[in-house]
Parts: sequence; structure tokens; C-alpha cells
Amino acid sequence: MNNHQIFIAYWTIARKESGRFLRIWKQTLLPSVVTTGLYYVIFGTFIGSQIAAIGGYSYMQFIVPGLVMMAVITNAFSNVVSSFFGSKFQRDIDELLVSPTPNWVIIAGYVTGGVLRGIVVGALVLGVALFFTKLTVHSWAIVIGFLLLTAIVFSLAGLFNAAFAKKFDDTMIVPTFVLTPLTYLGGVFYSIHALPPFWQTVSQANPILYMVSGFRYGFLGLSDVSVWASFSLLAALCIILLFANIFIFTKGYGLKN
Repeated sequence: MNNHQIFIAYWTIARKESGRFLRIWKQTLLPSVVTTGLYYVIFGTFIGSQIAAIGGYSYMQFIVPGLVMMAVITNAFSNVVSSFFGSKFQRDIDELLVSPTPNWVIIAGYVTGGVLRGIVVGALVLGVALFFTKLTVHSWAIVIGFLLLTAIVFSLAGLFNAAFAKKFDDTMIVPTFVLTPLTYLGGVFYSIHALPPFWQTVSQANPILYMVSGFRYGFLGLSDVSVWASFSLLAALCIILLFANIFIFTKGYGLKN
């Protein structure tokens, strides 16, 4: 395939993936906005009003970046895992696999859909936060960088999960038993500096802590861990998951009967 054909193939997949979640926005976009709005009301307003400021910011301001990142993680992952598994279940993916389309183009197309959904939901959740508190931005470059890298990481993770899933229930195992616990224990609602030393050390093994902390630094200039360590971890995860997906596509693991 020449460059023009490769671009057409990529654009077709990306447009299909983007159009899919936009057509059913009441199911793909609205739930996260409503759920996070409840977090703002319950944790930010009711409970947060009883909690002292953290680093000079109100509790509501402190938790907003974490809640936005939580929405991005959940939606980027779920968009790709559900869409790709659906294509695999209906055998639509076979047409792509036997076509001359390079594997990396297929991966890029699906990941683009996941990234777009993650960013759109993140923007909506951030917009809702403005009804509850005033936000400042310490560094737009860091905010955008962590937003994009996190969405890419979990889109790639969703694709990897979908490739090995054998039934729809398998697509819910990682979100339920891995992503949800790690997200809630990743510093979304608290600073790890408030924990005993032992649990601070344990928390540093949670990769989502680095994503939330780096994203929060972009807004507030506060971080529980090194921003450069967070960025390095995200970049490494992107590379590892990209090559892992290319490998399973090349070998056909989980894709071919």
C-alpha cells in the first residue's frame, strides 16, 4: 500500500470508531458526566467543605484533576475493548486482517477512537467542574501531554484485552478488578502524603498514581511524585503496549481460530 492508501485505511477505521461512540452519546458520554457530577456534589461539596485545604487549594479543586483523569482512563479503555471485541465476535475484523492494511494502521485507527472518546468525556467532566469551583492551569503543555499519553495507554490496553477476550464477560474483568481498584487507590481523592510511610511506599507501585499526580501538577502545580518520573512511565507504557499489540496482531494470538 502507498502512503495515500494507508491514510485512507487509517481514516476509515478512525472515523468508524469515532462515529460509533458519537451516535450513541447517551450511552457513551452522558453516564460518565452524570457519575462524576455526583462525585463533585458528594465528595467535593458535602464532604469537601469539611476538609482542610490541600497545598493551598480547596478539596474540590484538588480532586477535579483526578476525577477528570478517571473518566479519561475508563472511557478510553472501554471504547476500544468493546468495539474491537464486537468486531472480533461478529468476525468483521477478519476482513481487515486479510486485507493489505498494515497491522499498525489497524491499531492506530482503533486507538484514535479510544483517545477521542477519552478526551471528549474528559473535557465534558472538566466543564461540569467549572459549575462547582474555579480552576487554574499551571501548565497547559503538561495537562495536554498527560491527557493524550494516558488516553493512548488505556486505548492500547483495551485493544490488548479485547484481543484475548473469548466472551463479553472477559472484557469487564480488567475494568472491574484492575482499573477500578487502582484508580480509587491512585490518589484521586487524597494525597499519598497523608498516608503512613508504609502505604506511601505501596502506593508508589500503582501506575495510575503517576498519571493522576502528573495531570494534577499541570493544573495546580502539586504532585505526589516526580512529574518526570510520571511522564517517563507513561512513555514506557505506550511503547510496551504498542509493541505488544503489534506482536499479537502479527502472530494472530486471540484473533485467529
